[in-house]
Amino acid sequence: MKRIIVCGLIVLGLVLASELIAAEKQTLQIDGSTTVGPIADAFAEAFKSNYPNLEITVKKTGSGDGAAALVDGRCDIATMSRFMKDEEFKKAVEKEVFPVAHVVAMDGVCVVVHPSNPVKELTTEQVRNIYLGKITNWKEVGGTDLPIVVISRDTSSGTYETFHGLVMNKEEMGSKVEYVNSNPQAHARVKTTVGAIGYVGIGFLDSNVKALKVDGILPSRQTITTGQYPVARPLFMFTNGYPKLGSMTYKFCTFYLTETGQEIIEAKGFVPVTNY
Repeated sequence: MKRIIVCGLIVLGLVLASELIAAEKQTLQIDGSTTVGPIADAFAEAFKSNYPNLEITVKKTGSGDGAAALVDGRCDIATMSRFMKDEEFKKAVEKEVFPVAHVVAMDGVCVVVHPSNPVKELTTEQVRNIYLGKITNWKEVGGTDLPIVVISRDTSSGTYETFHGLVMNKEEMGSKVEYVNSNPQAHARVKTTVGAIGYVGIGFLDSNVKALKVDGILPSRQTITTGQYPVARPLFMFTNGYPKLGSMTYKFCTFYLTETGQEIIEAKGFVPVTNY
């Protein structure tokens, strides 16, 4: 009888040990958008507190890189500030990857200038003409006699894709446009350049840059939620198929539905898709 009990305890110990090892080996790889990055970072911090054995890596290399990482199996979740392109879906399916989109927040692509710039608003057409190189001085749009320094996100960025479609009507930008790799870089360039104009996600607005009204509408939670602001968009997390219920991928991608997730999204300056 004692042998049976001892053997039972050994088996139980081995089972518990194997479960502990499995827990220790849990990982979650996230890659993609610099816009969604702050949300992913904050979600990761919350998860580390609740799941101390979970290793989470968050990379912010751009929406296009996130899509490629998911297709290549280099991440569990691709964060994207735009929807996947047809060619990305095609590559995914060819590799037996089936992307599923999870809308985690709403965002506005905000046109920003240096705080000292007296211009308060522009039309979509004026912004487009600035980026086309047709308007080159602030005096042409009611500002001071100062050359316009035009800042854009790089072409692999989801923020660029949104701006390119909604503002530029997919026209190519002018030859003097300066491209930067991330929202923080665009913010920093405008912050330190008196004549600059750029665009960033609403979560990157602060007192160091001034958001302009576009077509008479200032970007805010209310104008983005109601669809009044003309350059608004959803923010995504993509997974390979719908994640297994109860898995860490599932919990992470649905965390935005929780009260804590909503609070994080608001704290980062974005717009929740649901309200509690």
